[in-house]
Amino acid sequence: MEDLEPRPLAIIKVGDTFEPLRERRGDFENWIAAGLGDTPLPVVVLDPRRGDTLPDPATLSGAIVTGSHAMVSHREPWSESTGQWLRQLVAHRTPVLGICFGHQLLADALGGEAGDHPAGMEIGTVQVELQPEAADDPLTQGLPPRFDAHVVHRQSALRLPKDAVRLAGNDFESTQAFRIGDSAWGLQFHPEFDDEIMRGYVEHLAEPIRAEGADPGAVEARVKPTPAAAGLLGRFARIVEARSVTAAAPSA
Repeated sequence: MEDLEPRPLAIIKVGDTFEPLRERRGDFENWIAAGLGDTPLPVVVLDPRRGDTLPDPATLSGAIVTGSHAMVSHREPWSESTGQWLRQLVAHRTPVLGICFGHQLLADALGGEAGDHPAGMEIGTVQVELQPEAADDPLTQGLPPRFDAHVVHRQSALRLPKDAVRLAGNDFESTQAFRIGDSAWGLQFHPEFDDEIMRGYVEHLAEPIRAEGADPGAVEARVKPTPAAAGLLGRFARIVEARSVTAAAPSA
């Protein structure tokens, strides 16, 4: 019997972290790849900002869209074309996970709206609360009802697509996680961040934090481990692996 090569899991790199942090720890795609854990799937990184072609959804096992310091509402050409591609992924039922910017872009591309959060920036380690619908969701089922997560964002998914299911939120951000269809998820928080990375963002953004009336030292002091949030990358990888095996199985 002919061995079939597994289809790759694509990390769609739409942003870069701050240079000092990148020199010490790598970038978004490195953190995401590490969070996936051991996977038999080839992991490829594609950057639409530099002109990389986003492949036919049928050629991928799944895709993860990274965070970005860009803003969805700025409607940059690479962002708009990536949003169009996300619609194709969802239509094909290729598993997709959007993180922060990716979460907002997914919502916006599928008929929702992304834009500035009226309360400004959310940053640091925050508590996220699951909605009842999360209990039966393939990605979030079994998570604690409340868990800690790392966040840094000024924009949000202000309005979800009409057929989206809200999975989690908190007092600041009503949609910290959502699902659309049975194969696409958005996470406003950062499962790929660890404590050091989160502290690096707080330190780099100390002046904007002060400008919004908060104490960067107090924000940094509240940074803590986020094991439940971090585990979502591995959960997504296992979903992709299982569906990839099913798709590759020969028909009777």
